[in-house]
Amino acid sequence: MSVAVTQAAGAGGLPIGANPTLGELLSLRFDPLIWLALLLVGGWYVYGFIRSRQSPQGRQSWPTWRAVIFALAWFLTLIATQSQAITVTANSMALYMGRLMVLAEVVPPLAVLALPRLNIAPHTTLGKLLGFFLDPWVALALWSAIIIFWNLPAGFNASIVSNTAAAFLPALYLLGGLLVWAVVLRPFPTIQGRSYGNRGWFGLLAALPMMLIASVWLYSREVLYSPYVSALCLWNLSPLQNQQISGWIMMLAGLPGIALAFGQLFAWLISLSDGGDGGPEGGEVA
Repeated sequence: MSVAVTQAAGAGGLPIGANPTLGELLSLRFDPLIWLALLLVGGWYVYGFIRSRQSPQGRQSWPTWRAVIFALAWFLTLIATQSQAITVTANSMALYMGRLMVLAEVVPPLAVLALPRLNIAPHTTLGKLLGFFLDPWVALALWSAIIIFWNLPAGFNASIVSNTAAAFLPALYLLGGLLVWAVVLRPFPTIQGRSYGNRGWFGLLAALPMMLIASVWLYSREVLYSPYVSALCLWNLSPLQNQQISGWIMMLAGLPGIALAFGQLFAWLISLSDGGDGGPEGGEVA
């Protein structure tokens, strides 16, 4: 076992060797703050779901399938943030990127779809706040900043060697992903008057930063991040192989969003050819 692997394992309390099994990687650890945040969010959702059962309108706006999707999103967030895979971040860039992509591209669409149908008035404080952050240009700017800055050597290196950045970066990926997918899936129709065409073009633009970073990792002939240059990686992979696999992970994670964007653009073109205005607007549900 390498020294780096031994140190990482010691931090999590579970001895993980240089060739850990899936069961070892998915074993849970305990970070009080993250567990508290997850339990608060889960408790808030369960409380709202139980209250919605008391009326036919509530059951209609908050069907059971949304709760099932939320439970899946909650569980995936738990695995991505509280599994023993965190303890070997310094020994596998690919494993690290896999966790980040779960938080950015898998959990957010599930979480957005799990939201009940809410009619938020645009003139309220909440409506104005959501309207600002869910503006496509604002969401795109924030998402691009997260992906580009934190994958530059300075930002990415900090996320590996700094405990603060190590916890901060996954949270940023999750929040950025929630913004992007909330624009694309339009969960608040009363404050999101966006046609299929607008959302389709937004989805394509939002995918560009990830595709750019993934391409750099795939085609680079040297390791770009100093913590991995001489790292002893898991499963006998070289640092360069880890970087290339990370590129594939990021690229594949972005494909569903690109496919949805093309689907929305196709629906927009069909609507225009039929004499429509390009999709739902105002308070209509997409």
